[in-house]
Amino acid sequence: MTDNRNAIAISLFSELLMAEQMLRNRLTRVLPNRMEISHFSVLNHLARVAEEKSPAQLARSFHVTRGAMTNTLAKLEMAGYVHIRPDWDDARRKMVAISPAGKRAREDALQAMAPVIEGMVAELGNDKVKAALPVLRELRIKLEAD
Repeated sequence: MTDNRNAIAISLFSELLMAEQMLRNRLTRVLPNRMEISHFSVLNHLARVAEEKSPAQLARSFHVTRGAMTNTLAKLEMAGYVHIRPDWDDARRKMVAISPAGKRAREDALQAMAPVIEGMVAELGNDKVKAALPVLRELRIKLEAD
């Protein structure tokens, strides 16, 4: 019984990891202007929350190190996609906001990714995707809690 549960768990995570890697590869190929998935993710997050965030807050949101987030933000700032300013209340901290160019880049990326994602959903079928979403969402929530 335990061996069967282990096999199911290993199969689930193997499929998730492989699917994630293949999806990243496909989406990276269509992203405009040498944008990376991590860049799009940060731009998308900033556009959706519509408020400034500190690099530490962003690192926590994405479950990455501060160093990794600093690297991503430096690339986004160099491209003109984000504005980074000192925190007026605490000079040791910085605040990050998406720029108008960042909003345009996010929209361009969404348009480029849409056919890939829509094509995969169409091939799988809406019913299968809808059935998978609650399980994937619950798994994500459990992983975030750790």
